[in-house]
Amino acid sequence: MKLFNSRFVAAVSLCTLSFCAHAQSSPDSADTAAAIQQDQEPGWFKRTFDSAADTVGNLYDNGRLSMILSGEAHHGRGTYTPEKIDSFTEKVWGLGMSKELRDDKDNEQSISFVVMADSHYSPQLTASYNYQWMKGLGGNWEVGAGYTAGLFSRADILGGAPFPGILPLLTIGTRENKLLISYIPRISGTGDGDVLYLALRIALK
Repeated sequence: MKLFNSRFVAAVSLCTLSFCAHAQSSPDSADTAAAIQQDQEPGWFKRTFDSAADTVGNLYDNGRLSMILSGEAHHGRGTYTPEKIDSFTEKVWGLGMSKELRDDKDNEQSISFVVMADSHYSPQLTASYNYQWMKGLGGNWEVGAGYTAGLFSRADILGGAPFPGILPLLTIGTRENKLLISYIPRISGTGDGDVLYLALRIALK
């Protein structure tokens, strides 16, 4: 099964967010060094694109394959009226795939693609890059904290056109299988947001 239609599409998507540039920690890569030697130091956009593309390519080629099972979107009871809650589904079932790698500090990078039902019963698509700082709890258990960032598509936002976003990410579980927890903060003045999202990630190899 292919994780994305192509590595290029994934790289272009993630490059829309400049923070992806730090994902490959080595600023003196072979390409950059060669460019400097030729007095052709790449500009900010090319460095950002190349770093993100290298990161995505490395994760795609070498990452461990996992399955993501989307599950729950809990809406804050202080933000939404009971009538509004009744109009939602909080069982946002869906399926996705992920590829993960550990860096030299045993922190985790991953790329993921998830298709799920949103709280209005409409499809939601997410393609993201994720980074977590990991902390062992003993044995094979650990917790992680970091961020998920990428492109999102929902029928009720921009008519379904992809838009960039970044959200906090927490995980708890074993190195192979984890509970994923993210939070969409309340958007001031709109009455939207304040949603706690839960999913499971299960290693396939």
